[in-house]
Formats: sequence, C-alpha cells, structure tokens
Amino acid sequence: MSEGVEWALHTCLNLTWIEDGRPVPAAVLADYFKLPPAYLNKQLQALARSGIVSSVSGPRGGFQLARDPRKITVLDVVVAIEGPEDAFQCAQILRDAPDGEPGIDYRETCVISQVMRKAELLWRAELAARTLADVKATVESRFPGTPNETRQGLRSRRA
Repeated sequence: MSEGVEWALHTCLNLTWIEDGRPVPAAVLADYFKLPPAYLNKQLQALARSGIVSSVSGPRGGFQLARDPRKITVLDVVVAIEGPEDAFQCAQILRDAPDGEPGIDYRETCVISQVMRKAELLWRAELAARTLADVKATVESRFPGTPNETRQGLRSRRA
C-alpha cells in the first residue's frame, strides 16, 4: 500500500475539523505534514474523482470534504488512492509446478489464494465498517486538543 493512503486519510481527518467551511489549499494541507505538495495534490485529485473531497477553484480555492464524515469509510479512501483491485493477485504459479495442470483455475483451489482472499475480505470489511467520523471521534477522545491545534495550524499556513 502506498504512503498516499496514509497521507489521504490524515488529510481527510484534518478537513473534518475545518469549521468555517472554507476550502483549504493543497499547499496548506501538504505543508501541515511537510509533504510534497504536488504528490499530495495527486492524492487529493483521486479523492475528488471518488467524491470524497471537492475541489474549489480560484484564489480562495482548495479542498473540502464533499460528504459527511459519517458517510466516508476508511475503505472509500483506500480504494480512491489504491484502486479497487485486490491487494493479493494470484498469478496461478501452480500451473507451472511439476504436477500443475493448465486447465485448473488455481485461484479457486489454491489454499494460499484462499487464505489471502479470506484475509483481504476481512480487512476490507473492517475498513468499510470504520468511517471518518469514527476515526475523528477516537482521535478526539484520545487527544482532545487535536481539533483545535489542527485548525490553528492550518489557519496559520493559510495566512
């Protein structure tokens, strides 16, 4: 999984704490974590294409959440950045083993493929069950000062 997933999740979380409703420029969002602006902007564009954030043009433009954080799952963000493909891709190398058979679909019969598929489904189910609002609530309960510190940090970078 690319580091873009971590960047996108943290950036979306930061956007949940923006109270004035104004979009935040990509450069400001990137500077907050000392990330390369061009690369974070690519992640933000992927999030925009997926309807997670919206992009506002112009001198007061930037990015803001496009949906309620209760309606954005962690899986939504992962899929926006990484794509919908499975993390494990069975290449069916058993076909080329000494006792392999070319006509068998080893994705269905290979125990390793089955174990990996089951793990992927569990992983995806867990990510789909957790929303951005859930993550926000957990952060706020563990680190109560984070929302205000984030707002102040982003505000000072906007100026």
